[in-house]
Parts: sequence; structure tokens; C-alpha cells
Amino acid sequence: MNSNELRIRAVSAISEIAAQAWDACANPGGRADPASPPSPFNPFVSYAFLSALEQSRSATARTGWQPQHLVLESADGSIAGVVPCYLKSHSRGEYVFDHGWAEAYERAGGRYYPKLQVSVPFTPVTGRRLLARPGPDETRAQGALLAALAELARLRDASSVHMTFVTEREWRLAAERGFLQRTDQQFHWENNGYATFDDFLAALSARKRKTIRRERREATEPGIDIAWLTGTDLTEGVWDAFFAFYMETGSRKWGSPYLTRAFFSLVGQSMADDILLVVAKRSGRIIAGALNFKGADTLYGRHWGAIEHHPCLHFELCYYQAIEYAIANKLARVEAGAQGEHKIARGYLPTTTYSAHYIADQGLRRAVADYLKHERAYVEAAGRELAEASPFRKDFEAEVE
Repeated sequence: MNSNELRIRAVSAISEIAAQAWDACANPGGRADPASPPSPFNPFVSYAFLSALEQSRSATARTGWQPQHLVLESADGSIAGVVPCYLKSHSRGEYVFDHGWAEAYERAGGRYYPKLQVSVPFTPVTGRRLLARPGPDETRAQGALLAALAELARLRDASSVHMTFVTEREWRLAAERGFLQRTDQQFHWENNGYATFDDFLAALSARKRKTIRRERREATEPGIDIAWLTGTDLTEGVWDAFFAFYMETGSRKWGSPYLTRAFFSLVGQSMADDILLVVAKRSGRIIAGALNFKGADTLYGRHWGAIEHHPCLHFELCYYQAIEYAIANKLARVEAGAQGEHKIARGYLPTTTYSAHYIADQGLRRAVADYLKHERAYVEAAGRELAEASPFRKDFEAEVE
């Protein structure tokens, strides 16, 4: 691939790109071949997921997420790479916080917004963002996409480019091209070959085992039944119920929930087999639910809500049922979303996440670079401290190592 043979353009809607061409870059090999390098199936960068966000008007210019997806084309017109990118007028729905940078820059007389956000809207899940087709020219294509992001920022008069929840490889590649490096922590559960949930409990300290068993009993004692819904189970009636939970919880957490009702119908139609909805029923009525998406080897917990609140029900639906499902389906891990040190006691251990940031203004860049240097050291130290709170038996950890 000769760089002179490449053409890069930005499109204002994912519908301007053929679904097959997008997915050939985003999920090469598809779900049918999860071992296909370099990336197993990730539902969140799929055409179906990103298109549902736009079609449902959840991620559009109206909500401050104006699509500016990059498309890298070869000389023959074939698409060699894509980037999910948005021109943003705020910093909401990102989970990597830069509000302080914006406020400082604007106090100094600068204009922080608009900015470019390379991410999956409202989704703090690690995955590839520089979606180049795999092959010998992949790294060169990714370099071209990084250069194009900086140029697009100039053309759109954007202060910066923010690539969030990228892979470590992309993080290092971006740093080589002048992007600043940032780290953070999430909490993930790893499947160490457990055959049953009891096998997982056996790896924990006795006190933690006892606590989890008590929490699971308390969650279902009020006559609550748990069910896993996927595929054709996901009817419009089920989505109506879940959306009520989502709105109730989202209104308390954010004031204005991000996703519209139409989004759930759209992903239910196009991604039903990639979704696991864990629901709690009492007297036959769904009273709570936890929405998960399935990757090739990972279950991703995304949203939770309830119209009745019972002790430990959140833990049961979001954490323990996810572990049960991962074990039953031989998945390698569960990623249970952003933040939440309380997850450690339930077997979810600290894991580093990565983001990369291009800052156009040199003064702001120097200030942010200095801040990130200290923040990375803090995140690393905090990760070590959090790991010491692991609920696993010390002799089990030694066996695993």
C-alpha cells in the first residue's frame, strides 16, 4: 500500500458506508471465526450497533454527537480502514473525563469545543478504534488514519482528538505519532477454567465465599426468579419493560438518559443473538434487568435498572449471573462497565484501560502532558493497591501464576 494511493474522507453518517465494508474492517472474520487475527468479534464497533445509535437519534448532531467517521480507501476504491469518530459539543457520555481540561482552557481564553471523539458513544468498553483491514499494510493504514484525525481536527476547527478505550497496541502507536497517553482502571472477571460457579467460589477466601452466598440468597428470597433472555426471547414487550428500568436508573444517575427507546428495538432486531438480558421476575412480572452484549470471548455488562429494589439484586443480576453465564458458555472474561471498586470483592479485579489524546494548542498540550504524567503514576500505584484487596485465596493465586 503506497500512501500516495490512499484517499481519506469523512462521512456524516455510517449509512454512507456499506455495512459489509465497515464490518470487514471492524470485525474481520466475523463471529463465525473468533480466532481470526488480529481481533475477535467486538459487538460495539459493528455496523449494526453504531448504526442503531444513529438511526435511533441517540448519537447524532442533535445530541452533540455529530458523526464524522473516517473512511480510508485504496486506489481501487475498496475500503481499507474506518474510524468511528464524532464531532462533539460537550464531554458527556464518554467515561474518560476531560471536563477539567475544558474549563482550564476556556478560562485562559481558548475554545475547547468542538472536539473530535474517537469512541463508541456511551460505551466504556476497550476495543480497536483504528479499524484497518488486517494484513501487512495494517500498521501503515492505521498511521494514515491517525494523521487524518489531526488534519480533520484542523478542518473542523476542533481543539483536540480523543481516542478512548483503545487497545494497548493502538495506544502505543498513537503515542509514536504525537498523541498523549492516558490510563485508567476498570474491573474485569477472568475465567480460570471454572466448570461451575462453585468452582469459582472455591478459589475465594472463606469469608468472601460466605458473603457471596448470602448475597445470592438475599437477592432471590422475596420470591424472585432469574431468567436469561436472548435471540427470539427479546420481544418488544421485554424491551418496553427494560426501557422503563433504564429510564428510571438513568434519570437518577445522569438526569437525562442517553439512549432512546428506538435504540433497543433496533439492536433487538439486528443483534438479538449478540445480546443477553438477565431479568428478575416476581409473580411473573419483570421487575429488573441487566443488559449484556456478547463478544467472541467476553460478556460485556452495559445497563441495569429496576422498578422494585431488593437487597443484593443488583449484584445478582449484574455480577453473579454474568459469571454464571460466562462459565456455562466458556467465555474468557466478563467486563462489567466503568468504575466500581465494590466489584473487587465479587471477583472482578483491576485492569488498565487506555486512551490517547491529540491537543492542537501547544500551551494546553504541555499542561495536559504534565497532568497525565502524574495521573499515570497514580493509576499504576492505585492498581497495585487495589490488587492487594483481591478476594482470591493466596494459594490459589500462586497456582494460577
